Amino acid sequence: MVADGPGRLGIGIGWRHELDLSIARLPGVDWVEVVAENLHAGHLPETLVALRDKGMPVLPHAVSLSLGGAEPLDTARVEHLAEVTRELGAPMASDHVCFVRAGGLDSGHLMPLPRTREALDVLVDNVKLAQTVVGVPFALENIAAVLEWPDAEFTESEFLRELTDRTGCLLIIDVANLYANARNLGTDPERFLDEIPWERLAYTHMAGGVERDGVYHDTHAHPVVPEVLDLLRELRRRTEPPGVLLERDDDYPSDAELAAELAALREAVSP
Repeated sequence: MVADGPGRLGIGIGWRHELDLSIARLPGVDWVEVVAENLHAGHLPETLVALRDKGMPVLPHAVSLSLGGAEPLDTARVEHLAEVTRELGAPMASDHVCFVRAGGLDSGHLMPLPRTREALDVLVDNVKLAQTVVGVPFALENIAAVLEWPDAEFTESEFLRELTDRTGCLLIIDVANLYANARNLGTDPERFLDEIPWERLAYTHMAGGVERDGVYHDTHAHPVVPEVLDLLRELRRRTEPPGVLLERDDDYPSDAELAAELAALREAVSP
């Protein structure tokens, strides 16, 4: 079954406890995304409930499902995502194209998948199971990586197209991750943008980063660099994204700085 997207979202920001009061004050915030694992159904933060109750879309975004992992899917984690999604009244839920656990160990980081037919089959089966539990349209996000597994049978865009064709899932395209992979792995982000199935786009992510010792780190703790904004403009030349989300997870700036970043995102995707 092919899922419909969440519709027109506009410009959003990642909801964090450290930003809860700022978000209510910021101009031009149309929606928010929240890390699902930071919420507990029945005990949502009051400031988040206030946004939901005034009609602002609040979309849960998971980080721990490990949908690409070779071990059986932890359905309790998916059920938690489903509970949070229902309580938020969210039109969709999401996670990442990655794995985070193996052999009883947790990586503490989003790990890239081997782009092989076998890995794709595992991912597809897990996504289909997650879709039946979550019960709303489900999206997967491309990740930033510092390594690629050998013997790839697909490019990243081919892998994502196969995934969407076989599951009907949606995509979250993280533009900052495309830039990070181009810097660190030598990938071609414009080729990715040329080949991705834009009809499956739910929304896009934007975030800041910094280079240290020749490696670009997608920190979510720095301003969005001009090159990532340029890449968002390249995306806009190919499609009109339903939503653009600013992620910030550390070293939170002033409201004025956040408002300026949000305004820059809106300018980058304006007609």
